[in-house]
Amino acid sequence: MSSSDHRPAKELFGHVSTASSQSAESFGSYSKGCVGGAVQLPETGPTWQAMRLSRNRNWGQPILVDYLQDLSRKAAAQPGWEGLYIGDMSQPRGGPMLTGHASHQIGLDADIWMRPPKHLMLTANDREHISSISMRKSAGAFVNDSWTKQHHNVLKAAASDPRVARIFVFPGAKVQMCKDETGDRAWLNKIRPWYGHHYHFHVRLKCPKGDSSCIDQAPPPEGDGCADAQSWVNNILNPPPPKPTDPDAPKPKPKAPITLATLPSQCSAVLSSH
Repeated sequence: MSSSDHRPAKELFGHVSTASSQSAESFGSYSKGCVGGAVQLPETGPTWQAMRLSRNRNWGQPILVDYLQDLSRKAAAQPGWEGLYIGDMSQPRGGPMLTGHASHQIGLDADIWMRPPKHLMLTANDREHISSISMRKSAGAFVNDSWTKQHHNVLKAAASDPRVARIFVFPGAKVQMCKDETGDRAWLNKIRPWYGHHYHFHVRLKCPKGDSSCIDQAPPPEGDGCADAQSWVNNILNPPPPKPTDPDAPKPKPKAPITLATLPSQCSAVLSSH
């Protein structure tokens, strides 16, 4: 397969059902890359279940699979939680997806459902049709009555792991955690407000040590980030006036799709590996 291939990369990566027979390595950035030698999170474990199995997106770097299993054990120690329901990770060889995410391309991202698992006996059919639970109120300015201390504790455990680069969650959840945390606040730095993310939170790991072709995201600004999250909430409650538009300005061109040719050169070998 040629690296000059100009077909949309999502068509190439989205139809591959198995990982490449390579050493585990991420190539490129979270939103423009691929992953060789990915491993699959088992569909069910002692403290987790992978959801939406038909998507075949329960793949990632070994460090991600280890992290999710570790976090699920910590979640299972919370009252009312039997572990974690884990949503999309990456495709078997990463890359752009046919639907959904812009990121999740290098095997270091995972979505974790906000729904506390009451049991871990969901069938494959259950996992296609059961939904997570929204935690937001007032368009994400506040948490709703489904939010619990256990959610706070699970997110704290998730962010406290040194393998984590950042975690995305809706603004009201970050502000609530800022209000409720009475101990160490260092972990709050990694909790970043972002659009959506009220049915799940999104964990992003740092590039593994020695993975020289993996491009880390710039670290979050110093501090707990609570004032920034509050500004997001303020803008939800009192939206700033829209910026004036120039009626004569040219319409923006649609974003060109990512092709194999625009991905890191190693992604061609990832796709062609057997």
